[in-house]
Amino acid sequence: MSFWTIFLIALGLAMDCFAVSLGAGTAGVANGKRPIFRLFFHFGLFQGGMTILGWLGGTTIEPYIASVDHWIALSLLAFVGLRMVREGLQKAEEIRFKTDPTRGSTLVILSVATSIDALAVGLSLAMLRVNVFGAALLIGVVSSILSFTGLLVGKQLGLRFGKVAACPPKFGCRPRFRASRTTP
Repeated sequence: MSFWTIFLIALGLAMDCFAVSLGAGTAGVANGKRPIFRLFFHFGLFQGGMTILGWLGGTTIEPYIASVDHWIALSLLAFVGLRMVREGLQKAEEIRFKTDPTRGSTLVILSVATSIDALAVGLSLAMLRVNVFGAALLIGVVSSILSFTGLLVGKQLGLRFGKVAACPPKFGCRPRFRASRTTP
């Protein structure tokens, strides 16, 4: 598999990380260098780690399913792709962080939730006999970079647009203030 193919897969996998990071940045809950580092580091680590876990699972069962492994790889990659398309077409929901998403169990849950797709991709990579360590490294680095970018862009959006940026009126949220008109 070529570098560019794996890079495009990495971009697709990193979109969940970008979206969560954008929300955390917009909400202003990841302030400071340490919380920002924790979030983008863990997202990249889990994306790469889950890819390797999927690959390990795939190489373990590969001898038993060798005759149909290409169909399984196709099915898993199609599942991941269709799931991403479906999530992209759904209406956006307002996400409110009740706890700091850069600490403890919340960070672990967000990291696992954003990297489940990487597990399926790792399984597919095993069946396609791809060098998983290079792919996992690229997936992790791309996820970290996009998470960092999402945090920075979200922070700027939050500063510029305030609460409206967290949930715009276009998606069913109402602003908390109303402009008043004055008549001359």
